[in-house]
Amino acid sequence: QGKRLDRVVWTDQPQGRRPGANRTGAAMEALVLQTRQELRQESALGEFGVVAVHRTLHQQGIGRLPSIRTIGRIFARRGQVDGRERIRRPAPPVGWYLPALAAGQVELDQVDLVEGLKIKDGPLVEVLNLVSLHGGLVASWPQAAALTAPVVQRALIAHWRSWGLPDYVQFDNDTLFQGPHHLPDVIGRVMRLCLSLGVVPVFAPPRETGFQASIENYNGQWQAKVWSRFEHASLAALQERSTQYVTAHRHRTATRREAAPTRLPFPKGWRLDLQAHPRGQLIFIRRTNPTGEVTLLGRTFLVDPHWVGRLVRCDVLLHKGKIRFFQLRRRAPREQPLLNELAYQLPKRPFHE
Repeated sequence: QGKRLDRVVWTDQPQGRRPGANRTGAAMEALVLQTRQELRQESALGEFGVVAVHRTLHQQGIGRLPSIRTIGRIFARRGQVDGRERIRRPAPPVGWYLPALAAGQVELDQVDLVEGLKIKDGPLVEVLNLVSLHGGLVASWPQAAALTAPVVQRALIAHWRSWGLPDYVQFDNDTLFQGPHHLPDVIGRVMRLCLSLGVVPVFAPPRETGFQASIENYNGQWQAKVWSRFEHASLAALQERSTQYVTAHRHRTATRREAAPTRLPFPKGWRLDLQAHPRGQLIFIRRTNPTGEVTLLGRTFLVDPHWVGRLVRCDVLLHKGKIRFFQLRRRAPREQPLLNELAYQLPKRPFHE
């Protein structure tokens, strides 16, 4: 109105962003919805989707007809979409497959192996990594390949003497942790160590994501911050650099460990007897096959013919001579009813590597 821009009073203008110039008007949206409703009730074909509405409006000679995609957006905007979108359910709590662990009452150490590393003009390297689920306590042992079960045993003993025992320790199904797979009823050296100390070994299901997420994340961090970040002249240099990283990581997560469940004291005067008959509990997380069976300890057990292709927790109670199978569902992590209970006796035989 002939005024300078800085003197114009804008209070008479509507607040908020103006609708786009190409936005479909309210009258056209109402007509689209009305046509859909009429087709739904009266159409001989019973078709009232976006194509049917577009075709009907075109036959009626409506000017500036919205496109099929625009009609679809009108349907979605006004809540007229028949098909439901995928429901994004919240993730289950950490350690959901073990009720006490999910409740934050006990601690679990996850252990894994990083393979395929090569120092230039040096040896092949494998790294044994460990991280506690609630406390974030980490440990790394770079060694010349290939790691053996006695090396894993010594590393775990030294770590647990310093920091205390967890209630559970979780591995994948590598023979390094579980023992050879070609024979049934095998309890390997690492498993016997855990049982001797009262720590329950837990074995994650093969080819399943999520169960080893914490240790896999730490494996990636270690490789990025230690292995790939520096050039290592020797295995000793790599071990020194790894020790520095582990120390710094522990310092950063000290507050988290204070809020974590208390670790158990390492027993005084303890000695490992590999020839003692194993007692205690083993836990295997497995998925049933098409006939409702699972395989563990080199044997196949029928869980439930109606629970097919689903997760189960297999509690092997060596001291009671039985295996209990519990139903697992991520959608309902707190509901873990008993599916079946079978007799199982571990044969008494001497331990051989």
